[in-house]
Amino acid sequence: MSRTENAPWTEPLDALLREWAQTAAARDKSGGTAFHERDLLRKSGLLRLSIPAQYGGDGALWSTTLDIVRRMAQVDSSLAHLFAFHHLQLATIRLFGRDTQIRHWLSETVNQGWFWGNALNPLDKSTRALPGETNGYLFDGRKSFCSGARDSDQLLASAFDSDGKLLIGVTPTNRAGITVLDDWDNMGQRQTDSGTVIFERVGIAPDELLNDPGPLSSPFACLRPLLAQAILSHIYVGIGEGALQAAREATLAQARPWIASQAERPSEDPYVIAHYGDFWVALEGARLLAERAMQAFDEAWQRGLALTESERGEVAIAVATSKVAAARAGLEVASRMFDVTGARSTTAALRLDRFWRNVRVHTLHDPIDYKVRELGDWALNGRAPKPSFYS
Repeated sequence: MSRTENAPWTEPLDALLREWAQTAAARDKSGGTAFHERDLLRKSGLLRLSIPAQYGGDGALWSTTLDIVRRMAQVDSSLAHLFAFHHLQLATIRLFGRDTQIRHWLSETVNQGWFWGNALNPLDKSTRALPGETNGYLFDGRKSFCSGARDSDQLLASAFDSDGKLLIGVTPTNRAGITVLDDWDNMGQRQTDSGTVIFERVGIAPDELLNDPGPLSSPFACLRPLLAQAILSHIYVGIGEGALQAAREATLAQARPWIASQAERPSEDPYVIAHYGDFWVALEGARLLAERAMQAFDEAWQRGLALTESERGEVAIAVATSKVAAARAGLEVASRMFDVTGARSTTAALRLDRFWRNVRVHTLHDPIDYKVRELGDWALNGRAPKPSFYS
């Protein structure tokens, strides 16, 4: 992964992670919106991390940004999710929008300290784009899985017009007609605010539409879904690494081995040690695949509009491979960690099950089986995944 030592964001990131770690278990229990933690993110300056320097940002590579997402997920995968999706919205503007739109919204994000939320869900076609005044539209309907919409400043929202065309618009979250519901109460990722947003004839002006060049309009624009998939990979690896660290601390704190063991301490038991070996192999493999995928992604991003379909396809394979490995590793470690921590580690106060609940919920974002099928089609037939919002 990209190294972040001695970078301007190192100190604020470390401070954030220390504070988040102190309350992660309690906040997992309470759910709801992490207002305080979101404000800490705003004040940290990390919301401008991926924004190019010409617009006032830090100009970090995507590999660096996602490495920070991974580190955040070790401590709190909900907040890592919100941070990552904020930067995904900014990337969407850069990929789908005009130069004037990019300059305005990215500069204002730095100047105003905006936190971006997501109401862009192409699978949810219940929001319609009705004709509005002066060539604009009225977005009307309900949108589900709107991560980070609550307590956000700006939203990316999607709707379909009468011809079935996907439209993506930018709007302030507090615009008249927008209601963000506090209805996210799933078993994992409990503070991602991934609930419902209601649009009641919300006006979207022509210059607020990302239609020039527009969604998935070129191989370069088709990097957007690959960035989204890479974000998921880094969250999964981070959750697995967090689970491994929590398990390690619990194992080393134990003094009494199982009655049939010949070891003096659990940390010397050969079966326990073997489990940790499995954990290491799974996570190290997933981490290195994620690193390789992001190296390819950064190179593709630098190509811009010169990026070809075949080059984009090779990045898609690298990202899909990384995602499958990360999902499997995260699920394995977060589940099997209890084999090395014992019955006492299941006490509700520790909430160590949050690692499994978080990765289990998140890995259902889109079916891993279809990623494996894409990889099989590549390995057997040489066919790269067709661009969509999920590949």
